[in-house]
Amino acid sequence: MAKREIIQKAKQQGRSTLTEAEAKQVLKEYGVPVVEEKSVASIEELEITADKMDYPVVLKGLGARLTHKTERGLVKLNLKSKNDLLNAAQFIKKAAGDDLEGFLIQPMMEGKREFVAGLFHDKQFGPTVMFGLGGIFTEAIGDVVFRIAPLDEKEAAGMLDELKAKKLLGAFRGEKAADKNALIKTLVGLSRIGQEISDIKEIDINPLLVSPDGKITAVDALIVLGEKVETQSQRVPVDVQAIGNLFYPKSIAFIGASAEFGKWGHLLFTNVIGGKYEGEIHLVNPKGGEIAGRKVFKSVQEIPGRVDLAVVTVPAAKVLSLIPDLQEKKIRNVLLITSGFSEVGPEGKALENELINEASKAGILILGPNTMGICNPHISLYCTGTHVRPEAGGTVLVAQSGNLGTQLLAFAEKEGIGIRAFSGSGNEAMITIEDYMEGFEVDEVTTTVVLYVESVKDGRRFFEAAKRVGKKKPVIVLKGGRTQAGAHAAASHTGAMASNVKVFDAACRQAGAVLVDKTMELLDLSAVFSSLPLPKGNKVGIMTLGGGWGVVSTDLCIENGLEVPKLSQEIIEKINIILPPFWSHANPVDVVAENNPDIHKAIIEELLKWNECDAVIHMGLIGRRVMVKNMLKSAVAVDKNYNQKFLEDALQLLDAFEKQFIENTVRLMGQYDKPIVGVYLLYDDTSRTITEIDKCKYKGVTFITPERAVKSLAKMYEYAKWQNE
Repeated sequence: MAKREIIQKAKQQGRSTLTEAEAKQVLKEYGVPVVEEKSVASIEELEITADKMDYPVVLKGLGARLTHKTERGLVKLNLKSKNDLLNAAQFIKKAAGDDLEGFLIQPMMEGKREFVAGLFHDKQFGPTVMFGLGGIFTEAIGDVVFRIAPLDEKEAAGMLDELKAKKLLGAFRGEKAADKNALIKTLVGLSRIGQEISDIKEIDINPLLVSPDGKITAVDALIVLGEKVETQSQRVPVDVQAIGNLFYPKSIAFIGASAEFGKWGHLLFTNVIGGKYEGEIHLVNPKGGEIAGRKVFKSVQEIPGRVDLAVVTVPAAKVLSLIPDLQEKKIRNVLLITSGFSEVGPEGKALENELINEASKAGILILGPNTMGICNPHISLYCTGTHVRPEAGGTVLVAQSGNLGTQLLAFAEKEGIGIRAFSGSGNEAMITIEDYMEGFEVDEVTTTVVLYVESVKDGRRFFEAAKRVGKKKPVIVLKGGRTQAGAHAAASHTGAMASNVKVFDAACRQAGAVLVDKTMELLDLSAVFSSLPLPKGNKVGIMTLGGGWGVVSTDLCIENGLEVPKLSQEIIEKINIILPPFWSHANPVDVVAENNPDIHKAIIEELLKWNECDAVIHMGLIGRRVMVKNMLKSAVAVDKNYNQKFLEDALQLLDAFEKQFIENTVRLMGQYDKPIVGVYLLYDDTSRTITEIDKCKYKGVTFITPERAVKSLAKMYEYAKWQNE
């Protein structure tokens, strides 16, 4: 019976699942290697065929309602005789009761290794394929990976490699390696089912058994039927040019401007003016008068000339009434700071929907509501509640948390990370994270995309956009709400193992987005991606001021998927000429307290020339200024032979040394196109992650810990590897 007929028959009978035998028939048509088996309707029929069987066998209860047979004792293994078989049948008949429709007989298969594969329809991302460690411990161990359909053989092979227990796929305890081609074919087949059969809601194949000769066999399967799960309703995408225009206003009206310090109506316009924005600024408040020596208009209608952006801080209940005036004034863009909309509950949601409907009719684009604001350093526009003003650059930062976003902006300002634009996206009533992604794709100034995401409105659109953007520029993502359970019903192992965050992470990895676990990593990665060339491989040369750091950094490299190759004899001989004879003669290279920047440059250059080195980490060569500064202060305080000028002259020399060393590394990166990352010996309030060198393509990057340096380099390698696949 063909798959369509099997499913149609089940639906006509009002069933929500296929029997195990039916499920395997469907799977077999899609290339899944199912076990050869026989089904019988009764014990009498079983007794007739029992003499013709090759023992041992497995007997299972068969029925559409028997979805958890093992837990109900309806699977009997290793039956070695006709008598064993018939006794097992009697037990199953009693245990299954009215749910029993027949029996399924399979050969008893041996194998120490069990895997699970499945399919489900995610509400955000659509058909999703799962693969993992199977058997009775599937949910307890949780070693599973996901991919968004459709997936090809290459993506399916990547799922096998991503499994933590992937060693079990190789030769294992005298058994041959698993047939990976059969596993790949199974995963691709599940993907095809997800694309082609809308009536199938969920599939669970557990276990996929690996026999001693490596053969793969699906010995149990469940297919759950249901209406096609529609992904969340797609919105009409916002034109990318319209989003760009919102960040480039030539005139701004602050509606709800206030003279009271600390109010949003005061925070925003003072930040914009203090940030040296050169466009026109108009203050609007029904009371009129003056604020900070500026005329206050009672409505936008009184403002002479064009207004490109309205920044609104009036209470939520009054926002809707602004739409007619905004429309008449032909103000097309609104930054709606005001809270009190969908984030507060159903009433706020209703008000937000009404506002968006009216704004759409009026041709008005709203960013927000409930947003911390925006900034565009390229036109000195800093319109956020927190008065931080990072310099212009290529890193876009979009945060679904305004407070987190402005904290990251403050870090970017301190560390010298140039910002293309920032948006606290707020409730995303009109402009969603998916709209931003499509804007980054076409924006030539954007070099790195940094996102803090708690949810997406249209997962499939986000996935497709991230994949396109990632081929051109790195997308760095921190997902909030990682501990929230998914909404999938646990009708199977597949459903039980799926959760929102796992599927989101899988979608990001598949799309080439760089996932991070901590907020600081967002900016660390924006620093390296915006400042360094991508590594072409994972081999790292390490230069350190002390042996302990070398040990720590080597461990960190190995733990993060990087290699620290042994120095070749040729490299050792070259460094022998540069360093004293008691240097480490190994990678990491201990420079034995040498202070000459020319020596350090020479060693780094030898490492960069080496074919077995894709990147260099140097540790302790920057930041000695801080250590010596404290030493000199103590010397001046206790010894009258030293004076303040001595201290200042010494610090100037150290400053010059460090600047020269950083300039050397930056120029070497330009010459060899390999990344160099530093780690501070000590740091103070003047220390920065990024150091720019005039007329150089790349920048110096120095972190305060080896962990941050190594993790950043490892993420760069992961991204470069994906981009070249």
